[in-house]
Amino acid sequence: MASILIIDDEIAIATAFAMFFRHHGTHVVHEAHTGADGIEAFRRVRPDLVLLDVRLPDMTGFDVLSRIRGDDAVVVMVTAYGDVAMAVDALHKGAENFLTKPVDLSHLAAAAERALEKAQLRRMNRYLAERRGTAGGVVFGSSPQMRDIAAQVAVMAGSDRTTALIIGQRGSGKGRVAELIHAQGPRTGKPFVEANCAGLTAESLDSELFGVEAGGDEGGVTRRGLFEIADGGTLFLDEIGDLAPHLQPKLLRVLEGKGFRRHGGSVEIAPNVRVIAATSKDLATEVYAGRFREDLFYRLAVSPIILPPLRERSREDMVELTAYLLNALAPAVPDAPGALTDAALDAILRHAWAGNIRELRNVLERAMLFARGAERIELAHLPRDVQGASGAEVTHHVAKSLAEVEKAHIDRTLRANAQNRTHAARELGISRATLIKKIREYDLGDKPR
Repeated sequence: MASILIIDDEIAIATAFAMFFRHHGTHVVHEAHTGADGIEAFRRVRPDLVLLDVRLPDMTGFDVLSRIRGDDAVVVMVTAYGDVAMAVDALHKGAENFLTKPVDLSHLAAAAERALEKAQLRRMNRYLAERRGTAGGVVFGSSPQMRDIAAQVAVMAGSDRTTALIIGQRGSGKGRVAELIHAQGPRTGKPFVEANCAGLTAESLDSELFGVEAGGDEGGVTRRGLFEIADGGTLFLDEIGDLAPHLQPKLLRVLEGKGFRRHGGSVEIAPNVRVIAATSKDLATEVYAGRFREDLFYRLAVSPIILPPLRERSREDMVELTAYLLNALAPAVPDAPGALTDAALDAILRHAWAGNIRELRNVLERAMLFARGAERIELAHLPRDVQGASGAEVTHHVAKSLAEVEKAHIDRTLRANAQNRTHAARELGISRATLIKKIREYDLGDKPR
């Protein structure tokens, strides 16, 4: 729930704004009608957003802005007497936006939404900085979705004999979750052994998993397989969906407690191993296509743990994960900052992360290397494709007339948002209909569809 402080000496306007926000969102709204009262209210309630009038009875809005700016205030200034020079001055002094009375309420709502996003970003970045140097295990996040996954992992860790199946895109953290299930269960301290079913030929994987008996195909050398090496502990089979068809019944037999024989051997071996499997494939589809045994699928998928890709995780979860990775990378990158600027964090939160956690980890490690000796990781330390997610490559320009300023800014914002009018309108703090009208007025590209 966001909190908004309205500082305006015109009581009717302040009340109208307050009623609008209370009826159009879950906002807690506070009012003040002088600069001094506004400063006191700000320090008492620490609002997410301040709507600040320029002309107040005891001081100017700019005086108030200078007094609260150091406390990371997110401020939108409002005035009936504004011009381009005043707007530019307000933005240079730290205001987030500048609105002219009478304010269109849809315009006000869009500007407030954008400012509240900035306030949320600052809060999350402060949290990230506070987490610097703190220890902790794998970070699931604080959203309901990720808390449910953490609870499911805890249940599976305690169910020692139950085969676990982890489903998720490549790089989404399946291996780390498998390690956590092992570490939280009764087999902690025992071997944790990994095998990638997609990384070897079927013949090599057969020998790797089940071993080779003396007198077999490898010159009379007996070699234990990973099932034997993991005896008493956990065997993690990654990309189980790529397991060769002729190995699937052998694995099923082991999971049913019937053991196996080494390649070329005759002795039945029944290891005490917990199996955790993971896949980036849809195993139900693989079963339907005849590439994966149905009985093995049901034996594995007792209670599958499904990890969402990063693009589907909340901003709060992404901040938790970023903090965890920065702390994990810190020992390997000495003298590197463990904090980010707001612009750098914003770009990370907006990026699509097709490579998921693996890609995010690589980007953060690269950024830390380039930022050695700096106080924070800057936007410029991130790869260009990640920088682009924030629209930061758009250059700032102040023209001589209001029309020129508006046209240039709308054009830059449209380009920064890949001509997406809905996103551009939200960033500009205007309605989509108003943006379309401006595009027609300034003849910016093709006419709207």
